[in-house]
Amino acid sequence: MNSNPRQLALLKSVQDLGSVTVEQLADQLGVTLQTVRRDVQRLAENGHVTRFHGGVRLPSSTTENLGHQQRVSLNADAKTRIARSVAAALPNDCSLILNIGTTTEAIARALSRHTGLRVITNNLNVASILSANPHCEVIVVGGVVRGRDQGIVGEAAVDFIRQFKVDIALIGISGIESDGSLRDYDYREVKVSQTILTHAREVWLAADHSKFNRPAMVEMGTISQIDHLFTDAAPPAPFAAMLAQAQVQLHIAD
Repeated sequence: MNSNPRQLALLKSVQDLGSVTVEQLADQLGVTLQTVRRDVQRLAENGHVTRFHGGVRLPSSTTENLGHQQRVSLNADAKTRIARSVAAALPNDCSLILNIGTTTEAIARALSRHTGLRVITNNLNVASILSANPHCEVIVVGGVVRGRDQGIVGEAAVDFIRQFKVDIALIGISGIESDGSLRDYDYREVKVSQTILTHAREVWLAADHSKFNRPAMVEMGTISQIDHLFTDAAPPAPFAAMLAQAQVQLHIAD
């Protein structure tokens, strides 16, 4: 979606607050209620927000994620900054697994100048991006290709990943709930991600600020299984204390 700066500011307010009234948005943006309603209508038609009587909130379905193209545009700047932070921390000459997600796709783009990487992925978009790097060997997981986002899932993918033990798993997630659980929507995708967690010496989670307190149906794991968390803003309560207790190293992208 080609949003104007006012609509992007409106969307950021909704992302920051979770839900907000039309009156609050009009006051914050310095525009009329009618202008806010038109902007909200357009954002809702593209799946970025959900309207309720008198206000707007982020989509919060626990059973279905946003479409791939919607997720690419959502918080794109934050994902780019997170990806740069990951790339700066990642050494050359190591082995990786990258899972499904638009954040991991951003990370793949940020690794274009790395050398000596051996990357396993169940994300065909990641494979396509990294295969352009002549100094990177890409191994594509076998399994069922999910047409809507080019992710590879299923038991064959699980069996394939079990052959390996990599240095670092770079994973994205749909939601992190206040109990510390890492959650996603497709149980087949989660099964693959759970296998990835157990076949890496370190686990690096990349998640922008909108993933905190976002509900999803299937539990992939817990914060205690993560070694490093890369995000774009300080996590809200109770996550900061939870991360410290689990001894997760927090990286906040500039």
